Amino acid sequence: MTRRLFLGLKTAAFTLLMSSAVFAQSSTAPTAESTAPTTVHPQVMFETTQGNFVLELYPDKAPKTVDNFLTYVNEKFYDDTIFHRVIPNFMVQGGGFTEDMKKKPTHAPIQNEADNGLRNRIGTVAMARTNDPHSATAQFFVNVSQNSMLDFREKHGRGWGYTVFGKVIKGMKTINKIRSTKTGFKNGYKDVPMDTVMIIKARQIK
Repeated sequence: MTRRLFLGLKTAAFTLLMSSAVFAQSSTAPTAESTAPTTVHPQVMFETTQGNFVLELYPDKAPKTVDNFLTYVNEKFYDDTIFHRVIPNFMVQGGGFTEDMKKKPTHAPIQNEADNGLRNRIGTVAMARTNDPHSATAQFFVNVSQNSMLDFREKHGRGWGYTVFGKVIKGMKTINKIRSTKTGFKNGYKDVPMDTVMIIKARQIK
């Protein structure tokens, strides 16, 4: 009888000890979710003569493009530049010209990263460029239409597409005000807003 009672107490104690150990392990052991690195999405606020808007950027998808863009932002390159090209059912483009339509000097062009899975959808921001797929410098555009023809298809010629690297998360009303601006010809360029849309400043806020 005494031996049975002793064995029973011993078994119960062992069970309690194991339960405590399991509980402690489950409480303190880091999970895959908690240890996984989190991607920081930088944010940039643009103050314009038509209002403000905020871009969220995706360095995990377009690292070179985001790094390049933030370099210009933090150098205050975009301050006092304009949205110089506005096509209402296509996009609004800026970041390269002064109010008198003088093109600002830039850093070297960057590698095209349009094969990152991001698509040119309404509200996304992408790099402007020439016919050379690897010619993007400072100019960018915000899509105001579903521009699938600008998406990456292949690493050849026009198939390269245009690199999407972020999206508007606040102030799409401002973008829509810009897209509604009357445009015309100015200094040999077309689709230029008749009433200047100035980027007063651009600052990284996150």
